[in-house]
Amino acid sequence: MDGFDEGIAIGADGRPRCWWPGDDALYRDYHDREWGRPVADDRRLFEKICLEGFQSGLSWLTILRKRDNFRRAFADFDARALVDWGDAERARLVADAGIVRHRGKIDAVLNNARRFLDLVEREGSFAAFVWRFEPDPASRPARLTKAAVCAMATTKESTALSKELRRRGWAFVGPTTCQAFMQAMGLVDDHLDDCALRAEVEAERAAFVRPR
Repeated sequence: MDGFDEGIAIGADGRPRCWWPGDDALYRDYHDREWGRPVADDRRLFEKICLEGFQSGLSWLTILRKRDNFRRAFADFDARALVDWGDAERARLVADAGIVRHRGKIDAVLNNARRFLDLVEREGSFAAFVWRFEPDPASRPARLTKAAVCAMATTKESTALSKELRRRGWAFVGPTTCQAFMQAMGLVDDHLDDCALRAEVEAERAAFVRPR
């Protein structure tokens, strides 16, 4: 496309966007309104890292289409509610056709709820913990192109976050999962340079008060 990186797609509204939402309206809305915008809310962060675990081996669009079902099934990702769940709740979740019925991933959410509460007790908040892994801006590519973003499926920061979470007993939090989580929650802005949303997201990140 003349004047734009190959990763840019022009929507029906004439706006240039990152390539990956395609023509799906739900995916475009997620790209425009959520992806890359900085988040400091512990519940939202916990929900997202759990859903990224469910995405493993699947597409994010598959999970996004089921997100409301996941929220209903997992008590809106209230970790304090989830820690009391046992075999009856596991059986219900495995039988729930509205979510991804993967026993290992279901068990990981319930395990991670306990690990989440342990971490909050030790660190003050999950947000304060994860934002420590925000990359140094100087380490980021000078220009965000499709090739540059695709080359960052994992980074030293996502690997470090994954390693520390696993050390603390978390499951389904590999480096690729952690990188997708960091991209979505605004720890990095991986909207391409030519994407219409990049400047807006960068402004939000500049104004964002990092949790400590």
